[in-house]
Amino acid sequence: MTGTSGFTAARPMRVAVLASGGGTNLQALLDSSLQESPYRVVLVASDKPQAYALERARKRGVPARVISDPSDAQALVRLLQEYRVDLVVLAGYLKLVPAEVVHAFTGRIINIHPALLPAFGGAGMYGRRVHQAVLASGATVTGATVHIVDEEYDRGPIVAQWPVAVRPGDTPETLAARVLEAEHKLLPQVVRKAAEAGRVVRLFPAVAFGAPSVAAVPPEGG
Repeated sequence: MTGTSGFTAARPMRVAVLASGGGTNLQALLDSSLQESPYRVVLVASDKPQAYALERARKRGVPARVISDPSDAQALVRLLQEYRVDLVVLAGYLKLVPAEVVHAFTGRIINIHPALLPAFGGAGMYGRRVHQAVLASGATVTGATVHIVDEEYDRGPIVAQWPVAVRPGDTPETLAARVLEAEHKLLPQVVRKAAEAGRVVRLFPAVAFGAPSVAAVPPEGG
């Protein structure tokens, strides 16, 4: 990244997205970048050859690559350097990023997680498991978190959060659907702000970028 000045539509930040599944957050990034955008997705990579995220990339003409060995740090660093990547976005990527990659891109890898970290994070906490845990805990508010990636799952500095009310009668599926909507709003804003600033910036309070504050989230989501 530039570190001192931001990127522009004429000179956009080069973003790589790593995903293990369907890639709906990738789609949100791709759609947002269709507008006058200071970032551009230049690479999509997945540890799963059949991940639909790769197909989403191909449909937009974005290079799509398979990560044959997610533990091979040198290969991943080379891949990211090949595409001159400024920012790496983990969007449903279920593998732990090797420490060597984290160090090579210090402060330039972010992840989106479907809960309000530091709660309901860590190894094995992804997808339906997260929402099951939220419901089992009796929490009244959950949401989405974007954080900087370090050597552990879901433990890096928090960049931004978007709260979502837990409603009476919620199932893991209904809750997941609303949290996913919040993710689709949150992630493109974080990436756009990072591009404009030339670095990842913390977006607090949440209301500063359009998310409701935790206190403003109605208990029944009404």
